[in-house]
Amino acid sequence: MKINDRLKKIGDLVDANSSILDIGCDHALLDIYLVKEGKVKKAVAADIKEGPLKNAKENIKKYNLEDKIDTRLGDGLDTYTDDINTVIVSGMGGRTIIGIFKYKPSIVKKINTIILSPNNYQEDVRRFFTSIGFYIEDESLVKEGKIIYQIIKLKRGKKKYTKKDYFFGPILFTKKDKLFKEYYKKELKSREIILELLPKNYRLRKYKVKKEIKLIKENI
Repeated sequence: MKINDRLKKIGDLVDANSSILDIGCDHALLDIYLVKEGKVKKAVAADIKEGPLKNAKENIKKYNLEDKIDTRLGDGLDTYTDDINTVIVSGMGGRTIIGIFKYKPSIVKKINTIILSPNNYQEDVRRFFTSIGFYIEDESLVKEGKIIYQIIKLKRGKKKYTKKDYFFGPILFTKKDKLFKEYYKKELKSREIILELLPKNYRLRKYKVKKEIKLIKENI
């Protein structure tokens, strides 16, 4: 079964024999792929909207996997059950992802692995999840069209990180591959444009952007 590169990279980070909850499952293609590959023992495709969940159900039926993939309508971790050890969220804004987990501490403490692909605010995502008892086990970059996406795999546990780790991603910075340099060159350019456009009275914002520009220039 063929899926896009972003979903494939996410799938590569899922541990064998996991029980997954895919929040914001869209068409459930990731869940179908993981079940067909025999990588997970249980998959739950969940979405807050009926439309995407209907598409998910149709795709699951198409592949005759109704007995292997559950579908659940609900808001984020409201769809969680205790038999799940891995939660996946991709294709959402970073702050939306944080919001899904922030107000459900009793559920979060039961989760062992979280795999995320936030569209933005990746630094905030790293800071939040490491503050609630997770460490960054792995990270990947994947390019689709002109967009490069970050994927972050978190495990329960603690590690200390520097500002540079949070900004670049500790694993991404260690790998420092071709996509890393391409991604942060674009980030540098966007910050230089922002700096030019910011009004003079935005002193704190200007200061922060200048620091980020300096950090990127020193490390790519």
